[in-house]
Amino acid sequence: MVELEIQVPTPFDPFAEARESDAPGAKEYVHIRIQQRNGKKSLTTVQGLKKEFSYEKILKDLKKEFCCNGNVVQDKELGKIIQLQGDQRKNVSHFLVQAGLVRKDQIKIHGF
Repeated sequence: MVELEIQVPTPFDPFAEARESDAPGAKEYVHIRIQQRNGKKSLTTVQGLKKEFSYEKILKDLKKEFCCNGNVVQDKELGKIIQLQGDQRKNVSHFLVQAGLVRKDQIKIHGF
């Protein structure tokens, strides 16, 4: 009888490298949204940053950089959320990438 050597394929996980990397925010997206208030007023929210980051320091730098007011809100389900006055979506995404907090492909911009 002829013996055949059979190779059993091992499971391949294409995302294993991303999980193992220590890149900031490697497993989650950072969501930047805009909420319309009354009239022309709007609010920009940043959600999904890593919990190890100091939200207060990030907020302080964002406020100084963009000359706007803002605060950190604690939500039961979503965790900490940074809120900024005005439409700061592009500014915030550019700031987060420049500061090295997240990669560009981990940012999702929502609204309009």
